[in-house]
Amino acid sequence: MDAPAGNFYNGWALRFVHRSPLPDMTLTKTKVPTGLEVLCTQHGLRMTGQRRVITRVLAEAHDHPDADEVYRRANAIDGRISLSTVYRTVKLLETKGILEKHEFGHGRARYEASQRGHHDHLIDVATGRVIEFKNEAIEKLQEQIARQHGYKLIGHRLELYGVAIKPPKKTP
Repeated sequence: MDAPAGNFYNGWALRFVHRSPLPDMTLTKTKVPTGLEVLCTQHGLRMTGQRRVITRVLAEAHDHPDADEVYRRANAIDGRISLSTVYRTVKLLETKGILEKHEFGHGRARYEASQRGHHDHLIDVATGRVIEFKNEAIEKLQEQIARQHGYKLIGHRLELYGVAIKPPKKTP
């Protein structure tokens, strides 16, 4: 079902189907707000139509998009959304603690929702791909190191950088 540009956010929720560099964005009839929209409302932010689209793009993202990628996805939904609107919105959401900003290299900040729970990142330096992971052994080791130095760990951020290991060539 195609909706005319600009009329899609009044009572419609977006469902993203990732098949290409720009996700196919289809509409489903629902008024259920995303977690990011709820957080925005709880922080007293006014949810304009454009802000709602941007927060939905961010809520559905599984790839830590940068502002340019958020703009491409949001602008594909509503052509009236400008890059400056995206930059202002992600900065506001970051300031309110709704989004986390990450500097994974390649000279651009990337974003993810703050409420996603603790996890660490493995960044492929060749492609920029970000892999989220949890490892209890690493968590325990970090707490042990803090205790050995006389500290109680209250938080941390672990980012591992690497390149994919190519499988060895088969010999005949």
